Amino acid sequence: MTDSFDLVRDLPSALRDRSAAWTYIRGFAATWCAPLTPEDGTPEAELTAVEKGLGVRLPAAPREAYTLFGRRTDLHSNMHSLLSPDEFYVDDRKEALVFREENQGVASWGILLTDMDKADPPVRMRPDLQDKEAERWEGWLDAFSVSCIEIVLSEALQADEPVCDHGDFEDDGELDRRFTRLPFPAHPEGEDGQAFYAGPGLLLCDSGGWLSVRARDEETLDRFRDDIPADWLNG
Repeated sequence: MTDSFDLVRDLPSALRDRSAAWTYIRGFAATWCAPLTPEDGTPEAELTAVEKGLGVRLPAAPREAYTLFGRRTDLHSNMHSLLSPDEFYVDDRKEALVFREENQGVASWGILLTDMDKADPPVRMRPDLQDKEAERWEGWLDAFSVSCIEIVLSEALQADEPVCDHGDFEDDGELDRRFTRLPFPAHPEGEDGQAFYAGPGLLLCDSGGWLSVRARDEETLDRFRDDIPADWLNG
């Protein structure tokens, strides 16, 4: 798995097929973090108990995702929080099942109750606005499995580990010239949204001038920081 996984090559099929998405996440974990084990998943009994408590039937994709890596917080909750099943809740308007929350409480992610009959439903995001009447469940990504890939990639970059760093970076096209952009769906934030890149032993994310990097080892990270003029937090 470790030798065969490729961040760029394996992504297109993972974005089209949820079974391939779980394979992608397994490959990423084994190559960049630590291999997934059976103990890393949420037991089916816990998911069934939550369904009974909430009175909803979870779609196939969330069940598969949680049974795969629900307990691996290093893959999904370094900055924002993927809720454990017993923390799931239906929002105040009874429109969506919430499964993820932004770290400062300014947004939440959920699945519309009207989409719960879909095997791999779209994921929506609701901002926390001062004007509560203006809050809406806005489009995020078109499939829960695709959202899981985005969560794993973005959260792995936020780990409190010596192979990760962040800094202000004014990109004049250098990232596109020197690295391979991952063929990820357009982020709903548009031009200021996330753009993922890969290079030898490197995963990058440019979030509108804020650059995050994860390297396979500390030496690779040191070389990258020496080569890229950013105001690094840890360098």
